[in-house]
Amino acid sequence: VQLQASGGGLVQAGGSLRLSCAASGRSMSNVAWFRQAPGKEREFVAAIRLGDTNKYYGDSVKGRFAILRDNAKTTVHLQMNSLKPEDTAIYYCAVKENRPILSALRLAGQYSYWGQGTLVTVSS
Repeated sequence: VQLQASGGGLVQAGGSLRLSCAASGRSMSNVAWFRQAPGKEREFVAAIRLGDTNKYYGDSVKGRFAILRDNAKTTVHLQMNSLKPEDTAIYYCAVKENRPILSALRLAGQYSYWGQGTLVTVSS
């Protein structure tokens, strides 16, 4: 599975961006977004699971970010609102073929396929 992440850029604090992750026209089952800021570990941002109507978010983005899947399940978006300078990072989308259990949902090591990352910079 080849993933293509896009939509990053420079935005002022309080602004919005919408990231997209596409999988070369095929559907994606279990998808997550992670981010990594310079000098920091990769951090879980959001995830959705096939057959699960719930959406899962990291504590630092809850209430500001939303993970969305298109009807064909070929693209997953990360809508980011009320951005803060601490949201500055490279954002990665990732896919896991088999549905992860809830306790593993936030673990980067569970995901087999990764996009190349897209840089989000939030200025103060």
